[in-house]
Amino acid sequence: MSTHTLVRLRVFVAVAACLLVIVGVAPARAQTVGDDITGGMYKPKNPDTKKNTTKTGKGPKSTRGKTPKANTALEDRIDALLSKGNDARDAKRYPEAQEAYEGVLKLKANDARGAYGLGNVYTDQRRWEDAEKAYRDAAEWNPANVDALVALSIVLVQPIAGANNAKRLADAQSFAQRAVQLDPKNAVAWDRLGFAMQSRGLFNNDTEHAYRRAVELDPNFAAAYVHLARVLRRMARGNEAEPLYDHAIELAKDPATLVLVADSLQSEQQWDRSVDLLRRALEMDARNTNALFLLGRALIVLKRQAEAEPYLKSAIELNPQSFQPYNLLGQAYLALGRYEDAEKTYSSALDLATPAERKQLAGAFGFEGVGDGYLKAKKRADAARAYQRALDLDPENGPLKNKLSKARG
Repeated sequence: MSTHTLVRLRVFVAVAACLLVIVGVAPARAQTVGDDITGGMYKPKNPDTKKNTTKTGKGPKSTRGKTPKANTALEDRIDALLSKGNDARDAKRYPEAQEAYEGVLKLKANDARGAYGLGNVYTDQRRWEDAEKAYRDAAEWNPANVDALVALSIVLVQPIAGANNAKRLADAQSFAQRAVQLDPKNAVAWDRLGFAMQSRGLFNNDTEHAYRRAVELDPNFAAAYVHLARVLRRMARGNEAEPLYDHAIELAKDPATLVLVADSLQSEQQWDRSVDLLRRALEMDARNTNALFLLGRALIVLKRQAEAEPYLKSAIELNPQSFQPYNLLGQAYLALGRYEDAEKTYSSALDLATPAERKQLAGAFGFEGVGDGYLKAKKRADAARAYQRALDLDPENGPLKNKLSKARG
């Protein structure tokens, strides 16, 4: 890799940090966890229902045929709601899916499948804290549910401003370890174990082993090769890493895998390389919300904000309940000097933000930045309005108070 490229990569890292963009990733195989990715990670598969569960007819003789009719009717209603939720989620009708899974929990308060399905809906919308709570419930109510353990490990590696992320990463590793103990041949669980350790800064033989186990179990697990390459690079074995990146790209043929690998490459700050893969994914599936979001993110980091705008707007149209696309689009408008558009977009993001994200919107890449832009354009009244909104979100910010006084001066 040339010196020039290394310098560019370091710049991209700094830009990404300033943008406060989530770059956690997680790969998966379709038959194990779903056929799409979301939130910088693969999409956990839907909870099982009668129509997607193989009926063997086997079971303890003492219970077969003796289920009370009332219980059978209840289970049928629950199954119907799960199917409705699954279909709505697959069609990206998230409010409808959420209502269906919540309906399951109203009928049966500790139903692990209902909680797991609800966690999936939140994950699809990058509502990490809500997803974590739902998955923790699912894992508590059914400790042997490997899908819930893997999904929980996925969510816990997503950084949340103001949270105890060190504890969350340790938990992510613990849940992934439980998953591989329950299902030692689950390639995704092994990959999640490696990723949790990697997220904790553990680039060692144990992390390498977890990823190698994942690709041994599934030689076509494209994104796991990217993760393995990252570990090898950090272990000063770059000559072994580069062929793995190339092999992952070679394996990426369908939209879901292309997005998985692109997201993994972005975690390695290989933004240019990810752009080509994401464009290929969108040629196959123009409505792939994850490809749209990740392409918009890459273009912003590459300071190509005008190009990013249509992709982020499309991501918002398809997934209007996700905070991050609004946040990124606002940042793009801010960089382009379109302060009114930035203010309007941040206002929309505010309705979806967590408390930590609301404080984030008060800063230089939020309403404070909008106020700075207005003030530079000599629009003092508009600047005062933006600074006031920032101060409402961060009342103890002394410099903001000074800026507001200056704008009103």
